[in-house]
Amino acid sequence: MRYFIQTFGCQMNEADSQLLASELEKMGYHAAVKAEDADILLVNTCVVRQQAEDKAFNRLNEFHRLKKDHPEKVIGVMGCLVGVRDPLALRKRLPYVDVFMPPSDPDPMVSFLYSRLDEAEVMTLEAQARRRQDALQDGELILPDHEQGSLVSAHVPVVYGCSHACSFCVIPFRRGIERSRSVGEIVAHVRSLAQQGVKEITLLGQIVDRYGKDIDGGPDLADLLRITHQVAEETGLERIRFLTSHPNWMTDKLLDAVAELPRIMPHIEVPVQAGDDDVLRRMKRGYTASQYRALVEKIRRRIPGVAVHTDIIVGFPGETEAQFQHTYDLLAELKLDKAHLARYSPRPHTLSARTMPDDVPDEEKRRRHQALEELQARVVAEINSQYLGQTVSVLVEEQHKGKWRGRTPQNKLVFFEDAGAWKGKLADIEITWTGPWSMQGRLPETRPEAPPLAVVAG
Repeated sequence: MRYFIQTFGCQMNEADSQLLASELEKMGYHAAVKAEDADILLVNTCVVRQQAEDKAFNRLNEFHRLKKDHPEKVIGVMGCLVGVRDPLALRKRLPYVDVFMPPSDPDPMVSFLYSRLDEAEVMTLEAQARRRQDALQDGELILPDHEQGSLVSAHVPVVYGCSHACSFCVIPFRRGIERSRSVGEIVAHVRSLAQQGVKEITLLGQIVDRYGKDIDGGPDLADLLRITHQVAEETGLERIRFLTSHPNWMTDKLLDAVAELPRIMPHIEVPVQAGDDDVLRRMKRGYTASQYRALVEKIRRRIPGVAVHTDIIVGFPGETEAQFQHTYDLLAELKLDKAHLARYSPRPHTLSARTMPDDVPDEEKRRRHQALEELQARVVAEINSQYLGQTVSVLVEEQHKGKWRGRTPQNKLVFFEDAGAWKGKLADIEITWTGPWSMQGRLPETRPEAPPLAVVAG
């Protein structure tokens, strides 16, 4: 019996799909390479942009065609398209879907599959699941078989949902209010990943620096980083990251934790969304461009060598050419290491969709998007050129087109060639070429010899 999961959207969805796959494998299912070969067809959906929602429906239509020829196949939908409310309208639109799962909740699919088994089959599966869990001692997540021993980086959700309703964002409606996981849950999750060979984790939240705000007297993200860092030292976990942050909740305490703890990477993702104060006010972001500028300055002052990433939306309702120019100028001034760019698209149930006309033409949105892309390519090329000739630490993730690829502490992509087995290892790489999106390097001439590739292959 096999399953196939198609995941759209953010890192939180990737983590949710991994959890779903883990639960299915406890029941004896295994991953299929192609959807055509699977008994269970799953789509984990994103609705942050219309384009992502369209992709999910297109994939579901493909699964529907497969089910017409093979009615025994099970189709499931998970994620923000379903949301935290009963998806009655969605059920009417997708009558061929067997199971609807809210974000981060695989239980409806597990219950559906168990309901089709007899008592003896249920007892057998439960015994298998206990044996797999016992092998991890105290871990709570079991990686799918195809990721066992081969997954270098993984995501760990620490806070679900969001209670800060930006006017353009549908996440609070789809994922519900903020819910922080307990420290015990998170530590067990991290330990289990480390036991299974993972070398880097990223702590996730829609606003990750609001972790613990919903728990009276509970720990905050800085406390959690210190606890997780201790677990990393005990288990051999090499690197810890976190995302995505909000400028309003980026505290000095949090920055100090990043600066002081060597396994917390100097990589901060803190979206600005726009560089014009009026646009920011209508977005309900809660800060000004000057406050964001001061925050970036503080981050760079407190964390040596830090890389700062941001998100920007162009074409927000009412955004004038002059207001867009403010965003362009801010990005040109701050010279950030990465900017995730998006064109505004109205989302149902959001304040902007209800009250603000989508009045920036699509052609103009595309022009503004392209202008920022070109600017950012020049900025990052300049930043990366400073690495030329330097030796950087790279956590190697995989081979790609005959080269090893991995990332620096600042999350910059590096490629190098070598016959050794470097997957999951730290390599000191001398940078020999730089571009805006990646860098090339080589191992220094004097280096410890890497184990032969056959060791990994075997």
